[in-house]
Amino acid sequence: MKRIYFQVVAYSSLVIVCFFTSCKKDGFLGQTQTSNLNQTTVFADSANTVAFLSNIYANVGFSASASRFTYGPPLAPIPNGGIDASSDEAEVYNSGGSTALAWETGTINPAVVTDDAYKISYINIRSVNQLLKNLPKAPINAFVKTQMKAEARFLRAWYYAILLKHYGGIHLVGDSIYTYTENIPTTRNTYEECVNYIVSECDAAGQDLPFTQSGVNYGRASQGACMALKARVLLYAASPLFNQAPLKGTKNDAILGYTAYSKERWKAAEDAALAVISKNAYSLYIDNSTPGIGFRDLFTMRYNKEYIFQLMRPTGNSDLEALFDPPSRTGSHGAFPLQGLVDAFPMSNGKAITDPTSGYDPQNPYLHRDPRLDFTVIHDQTPLQNRLASGTSPINIYQGTFNGVSTGPDAVHVGTSTGYYVNKMLSPTAVSQDFLHVTDRVLPLIRYAEVLLNYAEAANEYEGSTAQVYQAVEAIRQRAGLVPYQLPAGLSQSDMRLAIQNERRIELAFEEHRFWDVRRWKIAEQTDNIQTKGMQVDRNGNAVTYTIFDVRKRNFRTAMYLWPLPQTEVAKSPSLIQNPGY
Repeated sequence: MKRIYFQVVAYSSLVIVCFFTSCKKDGFLGQTQTSNLNQTTVFADSANTVAFLSNIYANVGFSASASRFTYGPPLAPIPNGGIDASSDEAEVYNSGGSTALAWETGTINPAVVTDDAYKISYINIRSVNQLLKNLPKAPINAFVKTQMKAEARFLRAWYYAILLKHYGGIHLVGDSIYTYTENIPTTRNTYEECVNYIVSECDAAGQDLPFTQSGVNYGRASQGACMALKARVLLYAASPLFNQAPLKGTKNDAILGYTAYSKERWKAAEDAALAVISKNAYSLYIDNSTPGIGFRDLFTMRYNKEYIFQLMRPTGNSDLEALFDPPSRTGSHGAFPLQGLVDAFPMSNGKAITDPTSGYDPQNPYLHRDPRLDFTVIHDQTPLQNRLASGTSPINIYQGTFNGVSTGPDAVHVGTSTGYYVNKMLSPTAVSQDFLHVTDRVLPLIRYAEVLLNYAEAANEYEGSTAQVYQAVEAIRQRAGLVPYQLPAGLSQSDMRLAIQNERRIELAFEEHRFWDVRRWKIAEQTDNIQTKGMQVDRNGNAVTYTIFDVRKRNFRTAMYLWPLPQTEVAKSPSLIQNPGY
């Protein structure tokens, strides 16, 4: 009767005995291998103790990974998208079974859902508790110990936040380290208790950390990261899904959310985001040389002032290119963007393409669009870096023949099921499986643009569309290269709400937000019960036609507002209550 957290005691102990950690070459991630260690020898050595903490950092990005879900045999799994393909952002790479496909089709259930959120989070929470227990006796000076303890507490809060957004209230273990011989409690804490615990851990950890990290510590937890995580958790807590018990009728309503609405939760989220903004330590990365180029180049930079917390990657990587590049660039195992996402991007004048005065031309659909569209989605004739050669050439996604070139491996219905590939965060000079063209990119987990949008949303819900709300949203639109970047004057609270929701959709696309946003807003019944669409481009010489086609019918059930707990865990204890509808 032990949940996976407790079942993996032996596994987690093995991590101590023979742990592997990612320690960068120019900071704290790179590959090290250590063997013949036990709990005593690990924490008797300063280097091993530091490496143990680094190992906890290694999985901070698993929930946002673009290759999180897979299909195929366990020993040779094939990436099949991540949270992006589980939302209305993208379609799975392959129709082979995976958690992402189950979310798309509405067939998600406790028996098929991946257990990674549950397993990985609790493994790392247990590792944090092991570190906190043993750190006092490690041969490390007091100042460094204080910093390491604070980092560990932030990481524990980080993994609890992952659990909370997946499942609602989960079991809080405190500082306990259980063994398989103990009678271990499995009762889930209330949602409110979980929020309060995460917030308190962020507050406590932040007191002993610098506001930003730099040099060899870049990528580690900071006070800014603590404050930004707190702001995110409070925003979720204030949102409609949780700001009253959303799935009433069970005997454990308080596990699923607050049992009564309070507008003051929006105020708490507003204040938490404003606290980050007011420090003036972070800023949007802006480059005005070309409209929107700062938005593209931001994601290729290893160091920048917009990233608040990030997953460090080795220098000279092409991780995302391997997933997102088309077949001609030896990539394409990531999800494929959907037409609905493409249509969400406005014109460069800021007007929606549905506005008859916007200038949108359905037979030239990518002309004069928000610059972020080209930097988010690869469409027909998008130029990409060539493999093992200099320069770029266009990606041919069309059907037919153009300039003497017939349909190739990148074409719609051949290389992509939607007519698009992902361009978000790709380096314009990197290519999959090409050592000549790589990037030093790291992957954003929290960035300043999100904090601005968090603030704008919370402030709009609490105070309405004030000048400060306008300023936060317009700062992002200005960096995007929209002209004019200003929102229409006099927006009502509901109109501003829709503007902010769409801004989040396009600014934060493929960064693990859309799936959670439509759930916490309680609009998934509209956004995910849809017939998804793609774009077919037909070329006959210089004659071009664009035709929207059906991709897949999506289905959404009310139960899908939360994840099911893995059936293997629920079966171990009658006190571990499954989420409603599963």
